[in-house]
Amino acid sequence: MTNTMQITRSPIDDSVYVERELASQDIIKQALDAAVAAQRQWREESIARRAEYCLAMLQAFLDSGDEIAEQLCWMMGRPIRYAKAEVTGMVDRARHMIGIAEQSLAPIKLPDTEDFIRYIQREPLGVAFVIAPWNYPYLTAINSIIPALMAGNTVLLKHSAQTPLCAEQLARAFQVADLPAGVFQYLHLSHQDTEMIIAQPHINTVAFTGSVAGGKVVEQASSGRFITVGLELGGKDPAYVRADADIEYAVAACIEGAFFNSGQSCCGIERLYVASEIFDDFVSRAVALVNQYKLGRSDSPDTTLGPMVRTAAADFVRGQIRDAIDAGAIAHIDPANFPMDSVGTPYLAPQVLTNVNHSMRLMIEESFGPVLGIMAVANDDEAVALMNDSEFGLTACVFSRDLGAAIAIGERLETGTFFLNRCDYLDPALAWTGVKNSGRGCTLSALGYERLTRPKSFHLKLPA
Repeated sequence: MTNTMQITRSPIDDSVYVERELASQDIIKQALDAAVAAQRQWREESIARRAEYCLAMLQAFLDSGDEIAEQLCWMMGRPIRYAKAEVTGMVDRARHMIGIAEQSLAPIKLPDTEDFIRYIQREPLGVAFVIAPWNYPYLTAINSIIPALMAGNTVLLKHSAQTPLCAEQLARAFQVADLPAGVFQYLHLSHQDTEMIIAQPHINTVAFTGSVAGGKVVEQASSGRFITVGLELGGKDPAYVRADADIEYAVAACIEGAFFNSGQSCCGIERLYVASEIFDDFVSRAVALVNQYKLGRSDSPDTTLGPMVRTAAADFVRGQIRDAIDAGAIAHIDPANFPMDSVGTPYLAPQVLTNVNHSMRLMIEESFGPVLGIMAVANDDEAVALMNDSEFGLTACVFSRDLGAAIAIGERLETGTFFLNRCDYLDPALAWTGVKNSGRGCTLSALGYERLTRPKSFHLKLPA
């Protein structure tokens, strides 16, 4: 018998969009047992055969792209004009990881000696438990799902309660691809049962994307088990625009990086530092661009800025803005220009603030919303000091025409990814990782496969 119902309310109109029963203890046990049993056969499949299943899944997923985009729009508020891009983006990312699997998982061969053959083999860990968030529900989940499967692990997915249909769409696509039973499964779970599953001996690795508080719970649940735990916990990502930057390009990139997805991106721009020589010009251009956004229902094709995921999230950002203004910050956007903005709803007008500093919550707490604080800086040293003044370290970016100066800055920054002249982007050929409270571990790239396998050394003495 199930414990209770899981209810997903749409940020569009607060209507109940999805209702699902949470998995019972019997269903959880069956899923764990099935994952363990299936892995024994799955690990014996060739990488080429695993790729065939995964590629077939991706095609089935693409075939349902319009339906998936509409569900994203209603579940988490992504404007419908942008929702389909997550479908194609996920497929492209997954195909890259499938394409590099053979090379990434190949044995490491050492030079033979007269009497010995030596090599290191990569072996799957077993069952991977993936805990995925709502903000980029497919892109984040696929970072772990496809590499885990390609490495010979089976996968159990727990998706956010805000986006449960994402787990079901992935399962449906794998079913169309005829993936063997038990290799990929999902469960709708309570927080308590999620913690319980992490502690089970069936689970050999955990991939969690979410808040710092959630990451701490995952670590505690896995304590003493000595399993691999990957944590991607968000950020307060900074950008620095040098005086030599292409200012028109930098404004467009930074504003999109700050406000796309209503600012609900772990690698979105949340702090902006601009060389004092161009500060006023930059702010003027940025404000003009932000005022062009259209806040509205995410199911409207005209909307470019949708609602936040829930009212509580919008209220948190409203509180940050209010506190900053009370402390002397200057707000440059009139909410009256965005008629849908309304207290007590998830509809929140974008905001740009200046005269901010690091004593304000706005500049140190993760906002995860459509707000951007901009500070003037005198030089590179001041910019680097401010960019590093954070408990987070996921991404950081610089806009400059001077490649050498930018790289020198990047080498001083405490971050997982450094960008030059771009931001808020994930290249699957590069390692996706963070430092400090942005988490630990690595997904994507060839290095991402290392977290999902264990090395096994072969030291073979030849017969006399």
